[in-house]
Amino acid sequence: MTETLLDKAHADMQADVNNSAARLRFYEKFAGVELFLLLKSEASGDQISPEVFELPDNSYVLAFDREDRLSGFTGQPSPYAALSGQGICKMLSENNLGLGLNLDVAPSSTLIPPEAVRWVADMETAPEMREEKARNFSTPKGLDQDFLTLLDTRLAAATGLAAMAYLVGVTYEDGTQGHLLAFIDALPDACDSLVKTVAQALVFSGLNTEVLDVAFFQASDPVAATLAKNGLRFDLPQPEKHVPVAPGTDPEKPPVLR
Repeated sequence: MTETLLDKAHADMQADVNNSAARLRFYEKFAGVELFLLLKSEASGDQISPEVFELPDNSYVLAFDREDRLSGFTGQPSPYAALSGQGICKMLSENNLGLGLNLDVAPSSTLIPPEAVRWVADMETAPEMREEKARNFSTPKGLDQDFLTLLDTRLAAATGLAAMAYLVGVTYEDGTQGHLLAFIDALPDACDSLVKTVAQALVFSGLNTEVLDVAFFQASDPVAATLAKNGLRFDLPQPEKHVPVAPGTDPEKPPVLR
């Protein structure tokens, strides 16, 4: 059976149980991956009823990172809801439930207790918003490489939410210094999502959210040129644009005669 991202992250974590960085990488993969949550019955609209299993310590629901792993556990096709790990944790945290991941069907088989479920769910919380005026921007220095790699991965999944982002060093008018991630041409309703994406990358890298500030600019703003000159650039993927093709111009698709 093909190893999944969760299998590898779980193996790395188990190889060194005292390695907090490996633990964070596992939870980062777990939070972002699509999981198949075992249900009692088929979903009715947006209402779902997970199958709950009572264990001596806590109550657990079951989720699997592949559909065939779910059916392999139950021994038959079973109803499920496909949600992100973080989405499931947010739902479970309100009911003090734990989560059994890939139980008995994969090397990543593990029980995630309610307190860990709540921790992952809390990653939905947005950081504090504030207003500061920058004095100048500079080349970023000294940022953790694991964070930069994870940030690049997370932004690569934010298709179409902004054109790009620049990571720069910043000095504010009061003399304080730090780092700033400046998004360019973000969609108006995407700002909260992008801020949370950055906050999650910081937390799952083992860093504090105060390490980095986030701001939004338009490509037409004069400061955009300064950001481009000094910053580390991240290009966000853009959705493919469908260009209509006139009938008969594509040799692979001849026109239909009626």
